[in-house]
Amino acid sequence: MNEIKSFLKDDLKLFEENFKIAVKSKVALLDKIMQYVVRTKGKQLRPMFVLLAAKMNGEINEKVFRAASLIELLHTATLVHDDVVDDSNQRRGFFSINALWKNKIAVLVGDYLLSKGLLLSLGNKDFEILEILAEAVKDMAEGELLQAEKARKLDITEEIYFDIIRCKTASLISSAFGAGAFAASSDVNKTGIMRKFGEKVGIAFQIRDDLFDYGKADVGKPTGNDIKEKKMTLPLIYTLQRCDSSTKQRIISIFKKPSKNKNELNYIIETVVQNGGIHYAETKMKEFIDEAFALLETYPDSAAKMHLTNLVKYTIERTH
Repeated sequence: MNEIKSFLKDDLKLFEENFKIAVKSKVALLDKIMQYVVRTKGKQLRPMFVLLAAKMNGEINEKVFRAASLIELLHTATLVHDDVVDDSNQRRGFFSINALWKNKIAVLVGDYLLSKGLLLSLGNKDFEILEILAEAVKDMAEGELLQAEKARKLDITEEIYFDIIRCKTASLISSAFGAGAFAASSDVNKTGIMRKFGEKVGIAFQIRDDLFDYGKADVGKPTGNDIKEKKMTLPLIYTLQRCDSSTKQRIISIFKKPSKNKNELNYIIETVVQNGGIHYAETKMKEFIDEAFALLETYPDSAAKMHLTNLVKYTIERTH
């Protein structure tokens, strides 16, 4: 990661400057919150995706920086709203906006970030990039709502699972690569390739995230958070399709309970491991990454391609 950030050092610095300008407000309270948002930003994976996609398809320009800022604005807006919905008090080891300023302020901050992103694009006539991102926001909302609907019925198939994560996670990552490619090249074909690449990376990214719930030697103790929240993920879906009827009934019975004790969580986790759910999910994750890297083979070797490959490997091999 340090080598990648070193390669993008100057571009990331300019992105930071653009982002600070993009979130600036004349309202004292809002400006204070925006300063907090800037200070507590995460790894900036999505802006780096934009910048690397741009470098692979053309030259970095002001449009690229606006695209990266738009991605970060929309991503941050969704995180702020997610924390309200999930009643989460922490984000990346810091207090969440809703924990510090309450839900009403947090919802308005999310709306503000979304509107600033829209105005940034409209003000510079970046209509194509705005269309790419608007589609992603729509998909993210649909994915979350589809997941909520299926959580009530517990009738998620593997096909529906992939529909959900394609919308709620992969769509924004796909749009980051697409926006970067288009901002640098205005080439529709290249943009299409990068969007497909990003979608496959995004799906693999979510499978990796889902696997954290079950724990691994390189991850630490299992958390069972998805099980507690009644989220049906790929390891569990695979297990339910292959275990015997009595085991399936017991898992579903535990899953439906509003609260689960440690022994019940451990039973589900151990059953998933024993039935090959972890191995299957890891295999599917690798398939999507292999398909993504096959799309990169259409590009000549370059420093940007090498660092993008390493960044994708980092996101999949990460331990948290």
